Amino acid sequence: MKELYSLQNGTDIRGVAYKDKNSDLEINLSEIEVCMIAKSFAKWLKNKNKTSYISIALGMDSRVTGPKFRNICAQELVKVGVNVIDCGLATTPSMFMSTILEDYKATGAIMFTASHMPYIYNGMKMFTREGCLNKEDLKEVLDICVEANLDDKIDDIKSNITERNLIDDYSNELKEIIKKGVDSKDNYNKPFAGMKIVVDAGNGAGGFFANKVLEDLGANTKGSQFLEPDGHFPNHIPNPENKEAMKAISKATLNANADLGIIFDTDVDRAAVVSKYGKEINKNALIALISSIVLEENPGSTIVTDSVTSDGLGEYIKLLGGVHYRFKRGYKNVINESIRLNNECINSPLAIETSGHAAMKENYFLDDGAYLVAKILIKAAKMFKENKDVSELISELREAKESLECRIKIKNNNYKEYAGSIIESVKEKALEIEDWEIVEPNYEGVRVKSNKNNQQGWFLLRSSLHEPLLVLNIESDVENGSKALFDNISSILKSFDLEFPK
Repeated sequence: MKELYSLQNGTDIRGVAYKDKNSDLEINLSEIEVCMIAKSFAKWLKNKNKTSYISIALGMDSRVTGPKFRNICAQELVKVGVNVIDCGLATTPSMFMSTILEDYKATGAIMFTASHMPYIYNGMKMFTREGCLNKEDLKEVLDICVEANLDDKIDDIKSNITERNLIDDYSNELKEIIKKGVDSKDNYNKPFAGMKIVVDAGNGAGGFFANKVLEDLGANTKGSQFLEPDGHFPNHIPNPENKEAMKAISKATLNANADLGIIFDTDVDRAAVVSKYGKEINKNALIALISSIVLEENPGSTIVTDSVTSDGLGEYIKLLGGVHYRFKRGYKNVINESIRLNNECINSPLAIETSGHAAMKENYFLDDGAYLVAKILIKAAKMFKENKDVSELISELREAKESLECRIKIKNNNYKEYAGSIIESVKEKALEIEDWEIVEPNYEGVRVKSNKNNQQGWFLLRSSLHEPLLVLNIESDVENGSKALFDNISSILKSFDLEFPK
């Protein structure tokens, strides 16, 4: 039973759910584990809420194992006295909203997803009205799995399964937000009239956005692609960080002569966009774009990002009159830090990671790719009427000439402590190298700025959140500067028990 703990990946459950003949990986997340965890979540909710009435909403992305997991969990939860709201194909953000929306107000929600991971994987993301379970909460759920008898009914009450179309209801919420945001006097109900907007859903759960949101609001979505759910992801990985995926939406945007391109990850908690000129707006550029919108609404506020954001982004946020607060990698880390700042009366309306996870104070600090895109679309619609493109908002963003990421394997068994000693050693060495300076404040690993003529950039060396790896991020403003920095850092690391990628 204790092997269940190995399925925890931060705030999610993740595991191999499908046996592929071309893979050596064995299934470790089957209907058995999924049902045990779901029933444990129900008991955890009962204990937390001190109530006999428990309702849990269930939803899934397009993964091939999603239907069987959703169906078996619904049946097993009803057996133990849980009222189930079956939402079918859904998105991760909409599943959180099932605990908030007036006609749902579920006690908790479970989304079956493994984000952008290969199709053989699946997982579970659990929510209450306070948001996604944090890792401590999820550990408590797994403790119940390991220690408790899960066959008892939660209470002697009648329970049932109710089917609901959450995506339709969620789409209606988004449409109202967009209509009010654009506030078009001449065409309130069709704020995107005359605009051509294409969507690439990567065969994940985001295809709804094209017809249930954009088309209903007047947009022409011809040229959109991979909208049909297909858990094998036959066209490209649904991931805004993936180069192939970004090239696909960029090409589609140009081919359709569209005003904007949109791409979602599998479960729509992340997104990126492409300008009418084919410019990929993701990572630092996406943060800059949404920051410009948020800072217009919240002058002088603080934007919290992860640790690997660029120097150019910091300069840009400062140019807009905002404060750039660079924190740790991990979207929950970023969100929780933004919440903490607000609790200390520091206005922080946006928490965003370079991966595309973006959460806003005005939207429950929910990392929601569709809501992020809605905010961008509101601004894009207003600019369209002035014959302007949304990419003009970030025309003054200084982007690095080169960048690279290197994941270095730690061969020492006690890898967490070993990683810490390596980072401390790099800090000491950096102080001795001419034209290198340690960047402070820095909340993760060691960040160094180089003013050497052949480097002109920065690097961040940090420990991976979940794996025995050191992650090295480098950016440079000169040609071959990344290589020069990499060679310099490699010479420092050569005495340690590490394995560099080939």
